[in-house]
Amino acid sequence: MTRTAIRTCPLCEATCGLRITLDGDRVTEIRGDVDDVFSKGYLCPKGATFGELEADPDRLSAPRIKRDGRLVEASWEEAYEEIARRLPAIVEAGGPDAVAVYLGNPNVHNLAGQLYVRPLVKALRTKNVHSASSVDQLPKHVSCGVMFGDPLAIPVPDIDRTDLLVVLGGNPRVSNGSLWTAPDLPGRLTALRKRGGKLVVIDPKRTRTADKADTHLAIRPGADALLLAAIIATLVAEDLVDVGDHLRDHLAGLDDVARLTAPFTPERVATACGLEAEQIRQLARELAAAERACVYGRIGTTTQRFGTLASWLVDVVNVLTGNLDRPGGSMFPTPAHHRGMRRPFRMNRWSSRVSGLPEAIGELPVAALTEEITTPGEGQVRALITIAGNPVLSTPDGDALDAAIAELDLVICIDPYVTATSRHADVILPPPPAMQRPHYDLAFSALAVRDVANFSPPVLPLDATRPDEWEILLTLAAIALGQPAQVDTAAADAFVLHQAVEGVANDASSTLATRDPAEIIAALGDEPGPARLLDLLLRAGPYGEGFGHDPDGLSVEKLRAHPHGIDYGALKPRVPEILRTASGRIELAPAELTGDLDRLSTAADAATEDGLVLIGRRHLRTNNSWSHNVAGLAKGQRLCTLQLHPDDAAERGLVDGGCARVSSRAGELTVDVEVTDSLRRGVVSLPHGFGHDLDGVEQRVARANAGVNSNVLTDRDDLDRISGTAVLNGIPVEVAAV
Repeated sequence: MTRTAIRTCPLCEATCGLRITLDGDRVTEIRGDVDDVFSKGYLCPKGATFGELEADPDRLSAPRIKRDGRLVEASWEEAYEEIARRLPAIVEAGGPDAVAVYLGNPNVHNLAGQLYVRPLVKALRTKNVHSASSVDQLPKHVSCGVMFGDPLAIPVPDIDRTDLLVVLGGNPRVSNGSLWTAPDLPGRLTALRKRGGKLVVIDPKRTRTADKADTHLAIRPGADALLLAAIIATLVAEDLVDVGDHLRDHLAGLDDVARLTAPFTPERVATACGLEAEQIRQLARELAAAERACVYGRIGTTTQRFGTLASWLVDVVNVLTGNLDRPGGSMFPTPAHHRGMRRPFRMNRWSSRVSGLPEAIGELPVAALTEEITTPGEGQVRALITIAGNPVLSTPDGDALDAAIAELDLVICIDPYVTATSRHADVILPPPPAMQRPHYDLAFSALAVRDVANFSPPVLPLDATRPDEWEILLTLAAIALGQPAQVDTAAADAFVLHQAVEGVANDASSTLATRDPAEIIAALGDEPGPARLLDLLLRAGPYGEGFGHDPDGLSVEKLRAHPHGIDYGALKPRVPEILRTASGRIELAPAELTGDLDRLSTAADAATEDGLVLIGRRHLRTNNSWSHNVAGLAKGQRLCTLQLHPDDAAERGLVDGGCARVSSRAGELTVDVEVTDSLRRGVVSLPHGFGHDLDGVEQRVARANAGVNSNVLTDRDDLDRISGTAVLNGIPVEVAAV
């Protein structure tokens, strides 16, 4: 019997609506949902193959346990018993920090991952928590944390109302946005220019976004912070600073930031940036003159030696031109779920054992993971739990991490595949397919260009033979607390709910602050799982029903009645409400960041054109390493090649379609060559997340299109000093013909 289901695509940050046609439980067609209040029918190639991903025959349907060196199928009871037998012994011998956790990118696309990973981490009591955030976005969390007091208060470009958009190190026509949720960004960028607006792209490569920009400035990799500092210096020197009446009373450090950036004149930084001084001045003047403008920096700016400085200076430019927190500028979304009052941001509350890398947002940089495994001593990591992550392919110095993980005493992976990482697992626990789970974008609604809410109930019933992902996570949490492997997950979930309700009821900013927690719990019903927790957050949120406070307000029930979502309108100004700094103001010159300007100054004067540097790149048909096993996306694509400029190729005897050896201080690899004039001279490019041809990987499509692991070249000791994020863009490399 044919039917149609509506749900939100969980494959990237765009959160597009899908109209899924099914024959029984088989997907026969996927189209964009034209009635979706946000995406209005837009669909990228990844979303179109969502059904193929769900039905992938390589997905695991039962746990695997390693026996005699081989991963063999086992029951859920056997898998949990194996963990209960081995995990507590490791903690008893080495303490809680002997267990490390790695959280992969799909967790933020997954309601269970958003709501139930934290109870597991709390139960483990380990400080060795790592995630994909420290691969590519932690600098932005840190800079927003010290500027605004909240590392999750990340302003986004109000693309639909701006007159001038400046994009640094981002390719939104391909990425569909990153730390920026805006379905159909290609259409929105086209609309910007059609209404007379201007798009400027600053990138070493003429990307698909840059190719359709009004201006493309091919900056040298890693120089974004210098460029931004010079823009600020120009704004100050030419008396172009105008913060606007809406911000004037909410700023601290305005004079300090002007003084500290004054030495970074366009003439001084021009060589390091690979741009003309007049180009920098002209950009500053255009930003000052535009009625509504915003600067947006993404992965190219956060994965470099000065990633946190660049992230900070993006927002400083937006402040100094009066474009922060105003329509058409860079604005703070108001997500529909309750977030509550946060204490002022602090980082470095603890540090990694070996190199002393700093904690931020409750985690340590993943660049520290390999040495924490391989260095003996108290607190040495002897067990690893990965949740929807593939760090062997996704994190720095991949070969060294691969070897380190192989030597661990216990590896547990919550993963639907046997990947480059989970092939090392002693136990693999496969979560159910996405269409068997409810969906709501907690993370991305806080980054969206409109305030929207959209809930997707499961499209298909959960397979009766397997637990839901939230049950897997709570079972692991119970085992970590010393309980037997047979866990009453409904009772565990009731405990999690009770803690969540108390947290909301004890928050003075909540509409539920004076309510009895028992009354709230009773109103939420007794059906366990993430939908109940989500209902609490929505009903307590800014548009919420408030458990009778506003009968027309938001709840999961109301969203079920609106399957295409509810649009709460364009973004609205939120300063000073959004601020959580101790001063209650936007800190323009925080000491945590300005202390790194001396290092930036040295880099400005040490610039050289010698040698090649490596940058990454994105493709519309890939999403890190986790979409590479979809035949419909891989077919006919030449994705994993080393791109380089024709002149650089000729100097090294390289030809298109040939083969090159690429080496860095960390490692070397051999890869096919693609010659293109889309890169500036001196820059080569490799995509991220490939290298699936390792022994034991059980992903047939990915293995057939294996590519090479660019992170073999990433040096885990070459870091952004403030955040501890490893440098992925601007890696010095040598390239030779094979």
